[in-house]
Amino acid sequence: MSKRDIAILTDVALITCVVQRGVAEKIITVAYEAGAQGATVNFAKGMGIRERLGILGVAVEVEKEVIHIVVSSDQVERIFEKIYLAGDLDTPGMGIMYITPLEKAATYIPPEVLEKLAAPVAGG
Repeated sequence: MSKRDIAILTDVALITCVVQRGVAEKIITVAYEAGAQGATVNFAKGMGIRERLGILGVAVEVEKEVIHIVVSSDQVERIFEKIYLAGDLDTPGMGIMYITPLEKAATYIPPEVLEKLAAPVAGG
């Protein structure tokens, strides 16, 4: 049996964005263009001030999309800003997003990338 190493990422954050259904694809495209490597989308039901305007004041459940994107700490501000603008989150009722610092994450990292990260910096 071969030895398996775990590549631990410690300088990462999770961007979570909750938006109206149908908006996630646009947000993911913008996140990729800004340098994100992947995204996960879940569907959820939500309720906010906007959804309380149903018939006779009865709350109307609305389907939401929840997007999770793990990014490196040096990318987080740029990607957060791009997602905010793409999702029109400066418009009331369009959604919310937040950043959660991650203590540790693990995923497959190609050997050539690991070698570059382990190589000493020239002149330093």
